Amino acid sequence: MPQRKRPHAGANAGFVTYARERREKAMEDKLAGEILDALEQQGNAFKRKDDMYRMAQANKAFAHYRW
Repeated sequence: MPQRKRPHAGANAGFVTYARERREKAMEDKLAGEILDALEQQGNAFKRKDDMYRMAQANKAFAHYRW
């Protein structure tokens, strides 16, 4: 039986991963805090996304070279 692919599962996994590291008590508060931080363009999940974007841009700059 084929499995369904979930294209946005990786994006949500980042939120959950970094929400677990937060200091709030309840997971709902941790996750809400991480999402609100991402809306304000701060927090660990946003930093991860920004770092990944910068690496992709750097790789794109050197894509025309033949090694």
